[in-house]
Amino acid sequence: MPEGVDESAVRDALLGVIDPELGDNIVDLGMVRRVDVAADGAVEVEIALTTSGCPLRTQLRNDVEARVSTLPGVARVRVAMGEMNRAERSAVMDRARRKAGEERAVVTDIPVSARVLAVSSGKGGVGKSSVTVNLAVALAKRGLVVGLLDADVWGFSVPRLLGMEGELRGEASKIVPLEKPVGDGLLKVVSMGFLAEEESAIMWRGLILNRAVQHFLEDVRWGKVDYLLIDMPPGTGDVQMGLARMLPRTEVLVVTTPPIAAQKVAARAADMARKGHLRVAGVIENMSSFTCGHGESYALFGEGGGARLAQEIGVPLVGSVPIDPDMAPAGDAGAPVALSDGTGGSGAVFDALATRIVEDIAPLVEVAGCTAQMLERVEAALDEAAGQAG
Repeated sequence: MPEGVDESAVRDALLGVIDPELGDNIVDLGMVRRVDVAADGAVEVEIALTTSGCPLRTQLRNDVEARVSTLPGVARVRVAMGEMNRAERSAVMDRARRKAGEERAVVTDIPVSARVLAVSSGKGGVGKSSVTVNLAVALAKRGLVVGLLDADVWGFSVPRLLGMEGELRGEASKIVPLEKPVGDGLLKVVSMGFLAEEESAIMWRGLILNRAVQHFLEDVRWGKVDYLLIDMPPGTGDVQMGLARMLPRTEVLVVTTPPIAAQKVAARAADMARKGHLRVAGVIENMSSFTCGHGESYALFGEGGGARLAQEIGVPLVGSVPIDPDMAPAGDAGAPVALSDGTGGSGAVFDALATRIVEDIAPLVEVAGCTAQMLERVEAALDEAAGQAG
């Protein structure tokens, strides 16, 4: 057996594989039936799914392979998929019931079929908001309905980046998002920028910020959305911790820039997400390089930071966004570069990122009959119990 590789190390790595519907890791959920480590470094992991037809099976397989392959001495990883028996499913339900009772998620209008992607960074200045907005636009261009929540309450910038103006209004005790058609798709946007003057400072402490994000989750009439993208504030503070509690099916995309210093800070955002039992879906590297008009490329901020971070935390590198001199003026003008036809430049890059998201990283799946349906039953039982107690 290779030095440093044993079953306990593999199981520790698997604590970072999160079932996004139940908001817990597959080890504590009892989904890891068996771990075998061979002398040549081959690792085999058997995962028991709640049902053999679970639509998340490919995602879970990929996440297991990515996490385990980062361990020193691991030569290759094989994942075997099985199906839980009645006793195992009952144990999962019991754990989900206890967890839901301890930390009740807020009740939202977000469809259970929607993929919720929080775009995070360890620090400011990495272009997280620009990446979020352009990725949302690129997804909407595919004919999808995309919710966009600007959770960076202090530093809101989404309205300007999208060229949107107006005020949020209430209807039947719910906030109605502002809408922006994009091709055959639609953006539904909620931001503090629709409630405050752009130059006004929001002087709120962390708990108040967290409460504002909670209102944006539970008091908004989101209606039909395929994806909900959340532009997170930088760092690892109250809003990040609150989101893990309020919306445990959130998945995290970590944005970094190439320097090692940025990579190490971004790793903290991934670590916090996993400690909050959120799935880290992938890494996006921004400002990767600059290409001059004569075709020569320059790595102005270094290179390889995104790939290093993805390897370190055991997730895929979703893609790299080059330095584009059109990015800043396009954002200032409210015309994101992703609105371009995608035949070249950053528009094509974001189209490729959206394709990777839809086809590989967080595809839309029918979750009925899988863990999401189990979770709905748990929440219904808790609501019924609360009603009887009242």
